[in-house]
Amino acid sequence: MLREDVIFHCKEQTLMKAVAMLIQISSNFNASIYISKDGRRANAKSLLGVLSLGIANGDRLEVTADGDDGSFAIRELLTYMSSEPS
Repeated sequence: MLREDVIFHCKEQTLMKAVAMLIQISSNFNASIYISKDGRRANAKSLLGVLSLGIANGDRLEVTADGDDGSFAIRELLTYMSSEPS
């Protein structure tokens, strides 16, 4: 299992779109992918699960992936989540 930490960057008015993009990116991979915040964990492919974490701009998140394409999944998610908003 692979694990990485990231600071989530997003403009507040686009938070729902950012969460939707996280799910879309995660769904492109076969690996099991989870996002954790403050000791709570959610399946990164589940809209309700990710929303239940209450992610906000600047939060520290942990991303874990287990599977053949897990390293690629983590790389894509970290690139997306750590990008500064324009």
